[in-house]
Amino acid sequence: MPNPLEFTLNLIWTMTITTENQIYLASRSARRRDLLKQIGIRHTLLLMRGTLSRPVDVDETPIPGELPADYVYRITHSKAEAGWLRLKQRGLPLYPVLAADTTVVLDGCILGKPENSGHAEEILAALSGQEHQVYTAVGLAFQGQTRLRLSTTTVRFREIGQREIQSYIASGEPHDKAGAYAIQGKAAAFVIHINGSYSGIVGLPLFETCQLLEETGISIF
Repeated sequence: MPNPLEFTLNLIWTMTITTENQIYLASRSARRRDLLKQIGIRHTLLLMRGTLSRPVDVDETPIPGELPADYVYRITHSKAEAGWLRLKQRGLPLYPVLAADTTVVLDGCILGKPENSGHAEEILAALSGQEHQVYTAVGLAFQGQTRLRLSTTTVRFREIGQREIQSYIASGEPHDKAGAYAIQGKAAAFVIHINGSYSGIVGLPLFETCQLLEETGISIF
């Protein structure tokens, strides 16, 4: 038998959101904004702290021994909750906050974003000719609840020559990208096969995102 309190909370959640059909995106990623626009979701960018004078809201350093899925779940949950707290601190309208986190995993090891060009070259050389996984978690925070979904996609790269790697790094595309590549850019030429979600690799898995939105009464169609 359904829990009456849980049913009531879910009903309040759905009714409250449906009246506005508006969300915040707690991410600076232009790619995630484009994906939300692709499915017609109205959203406002919620900028988080990240300057030298003001520390970031979420520390994205992996915990030693942390599994990749646990890592992206934890970071996404923290980002969504930090975004919700920021709304309350700023006195902004309390619409749902959408957050996401993406990481690339090779042989069980989290690769993350490259620290510099040399690091990017190491990552791309390691991915060359290999199969890796892309984990992207997406979360929606609203009125004390944070709901999460996970997308896992397997990607296989062809062999990439050193000259190609250096040329790709010189384009500037690998910087600030998980796994040092952007599949929606020139790195698409490296990909032999994908098993899973293309949008999840880009940074926002649309199937899982739509699940969260529809569960909370935000209409996609």
